[in-house]
Amino acid sequence: MPMRRLKGRGQQGAEVEVPMEPPEVREVETTAVACDGGGGALGHPKIYLNMGDKGHVDCPYCGRRFVLKAGAKAAAAH
Repeated sequence: MPMRRLKGRGQQGAEVEVPMEPPEVREVETTAVACDGGGGALGHPKIYLNMGDKGHVDCPYCGRRFVLKAGAKAAAAH
């Protein structure tokens, strides 16, 4: 599974990339998903994301990763 990368500076000032696991992974059966960060006061605005052909997508607000469930087929666009 691909990981997000955090860029920063090492002790000698060189740029380094550190792999980060997503905070939460959800298996879904469709390539179009909605995320609100859990709703309520701790959530974020509801956004709709599309996986395209990648089979996964990360929410840009909360980092939650949505992964297409094994055996699920990508839906045709309308």
